[in-house]
Amino acid sequence: MLDATHDPARRSWVESANGHSDFPIQNLPLGLFTPPGGHAPRAGVAIGDAILELEDAPPDGTLNAWLAAGEAPRRALRERLSAELTIGASTRARLHPAADCRMHVPARIGDYTDFYVGIHHATAVGKLFRPDNPLLPNYKHVPIGYHGRASSIIPSGTDFRRPRGQMARNGGPVFGPCEKLDYELELGIWIGPGNEQGAPIPLAEAARHIAGFCLLNDWSARDIQAWEYQPLGPFLGKSFATSISPWIITPEALVPFRIAAPPRPEGDPAPLPYLTDATDQAEGGFDIALEAWLVTPGLTAQGLPPHRIADSNARHMYWTVAQMVAHHSSNGCNLNPGDLFGSGTISGPERDGYASLLEATQGGTQPLRLASGEERRFLEDGDEVILRAQARREGFVTIGFGECRGRVIG
Repeated sequence: MLDATHDPARRSWVESANGHSDFPIQNLPLGLFTPPGGHAPRAGVAIGDAILELEDAPPDGTLNAWLAAGEAPRRALRERLSAELTIGASTRARLHPAADCRMHVPARIGDYTDFYVGIHHATAVGKLFRPDNPLLPNYKHVPIGYHGRASSIIPSGTDFRRPRGQMARNGGPVFGPCEKLDYELELGIWIGPGNEQGAPIPLAEAARHIAGFCLLNDWSARDIQAWEYQPLGPFLGKSFATSISPWIITPEALVPFRIAAPPRPEGDPAPLPYLTDATDQAEGGFDIALEAWLVTPGLTAQGLPPHRIADSNARHMYWTVAQMVAHHSSNGCNLNPGDLFGSGTISGPERDGYASLLEATQGGTQPLRLASGEERRFLEDGDEVILRAQARREGFVTIGFGECRGRVIG
């Protein structure tokens, strides 16, 4: 529901929040940070180019208790923070320059599931391997996903090493450094209140179990993945690193940017009853612009700006976030506060919206040409990928997610 916290006329006494910032007073995402000279992580809210430290430090150094609390406490906190940060409020303490702070993964992630709900990505990748049948028969009936590795999820700005593994060469396996390293532009979904094992979450109630969103880069070793993924799916080609943006964007902040779920093309099957809900179809989608940018050693050496490699939107998700939650729990699987979902790569229908290099370079056969004179089929050592997202709607203040950065090193 829209309320006073979404008022586009509301301004903050933190001046940097009143310009072109990802974090205006209408956003107020939560995260976990360490200020200069600090030791234990502290809870904070992003406001402009600063972080407002919250009074109550998380008892276990995570935001899991806040995620578990649910919608009513989350809304009350948002209303209080909005009032404290509005011009005329007396609060001035506990403010830290964001550039001087170190951000952390905001919650203890017990489980991580990566979905595959970007239909344009699924189609484009499918065409590379199955030109006559790009989408497998189950895709339009069930939200596909796999269980990922929670231990290797890292916060934005963390470098990671190029993975090593088995790859097919000349008909047989070899072991060595990945040669086809890729990125994937995704949304991350934080689970709030969980469910008891054996008690599925109905689709109509799924939104109550979603505590927030972030950006997620599902780094992928395509050559390792191609050798190992059959018959059981992704494994070491995915588990070496997953980068996330550190701020949890709340469902309340995204209320103005909800849209109807994209209509299914004529001839597509209707979802089964447990995946059908009129309210979710009417407002279960999001209008969030998504971008990926590439920084290479050559671009940096020549003082050139990052090269945009993807321009997409969350509206291209075939399944809604609520449908993902309902399906994940439909067999009785128990979700817990702090669990993380990845949406899967959210590509647009055209080439400038392809949100992985596998698609954009057609499997490496059509390299990207950069202003530095460099070419890229896949990522090379020293390359950095930056993900960005903004939710925009006329009549409301634009809000952002902050950056999700990651650089591969040898």
